[in-house]
Amino acid sequence: MSGDLTAELTKQVHRPASWLLLAVGVTLTLTFGYLVPYAAPDSDRGLATMLPGAFVGGALGGLPVFVGALALIFGVLVAGSEYGWETWKTVLAQGPSRFSVYGAKLATVAIGALVLVLALFATTAGASAVVAALRDQPMQWPAVAEIARGLGAGWLITMMWGAFGVALAVVFRSVALPIGLGLVWLLAVQNLLASVAAPVLHWVAEAQKGLPGPNAGSLAAGLGASAGTPGVAAVVGTGQATLVVGAYLLAFAALGGWLLHRRDLG
Repeated sequence: MSGDLTAELTKQVHRPASWLLLAVGVTLTLTFGYLVPYAAPDSDRGLATMLPGAFVGGALGGLPVFVGALALIFGVLVAGSEYGWETWKTVLAQGPSRFSVYGAKLATVAIGALVLVLALFATTAGASAVVAALRDQPMQWPAVAEIARGLGAGWLITMMWGAFGVALAVVFRSVALPIGLGLVWLLAVQNLLASVAAPVLHWVAEAQKGLPGPNAGSLAAGLGASAGTPGVAAVVGTGQATLVVGAYLLAFAALGGWLLHRRDLG
């Protein structure tokens, strides 16, 4: 397993797309969480969300939708590229089992999710410090426990979307179709359900409480993400959201592993 993980990590580290996804995630978070609100004419109204005390929420705000979509793409690339390159049989011919290689891919996605979350926390903390200095505001930082909870929740949400990408890649045995379908779900379907269907159909409003997106948004909202951010809304409590997001993570990971083990690689 360690050799498979080292090989997979080396592959992704030398892949420009991995770093591009990280850069885009950080750029989106800083642009819409700090740059645009700070430049707005009424920036004083949203100043509190840009100060050091709120940087945890700033880091988590994009994970339910936009930054989560980038994590999904990363998961698809990690697992689906072997189909596109037709290298699954070559990899397995070297001796490792399917489960070993699949476990290494999941671990790579988990490490990538952690790197993304740490980068978001570092950059939002820096941006909030700059805003506080420019506006002569006190540097009042959250408690260490709050930061730790935010990091854990951020990793859980990011990893869930990454595992979703891995599962889609195995289900469709490709890269383009899983990315397309995943983005349609994250950026269109779940937002339409929340903003269009749920307000007028009670059963949709109840059903969305069990979907991954609304639970990810509820978890982010419970830890300080701004309610004005797309996908962020306290639909359910933080405890339920944590359990549901964790359950989806395990289900996506198990589905991908089961299908990879059962189906032909051709």
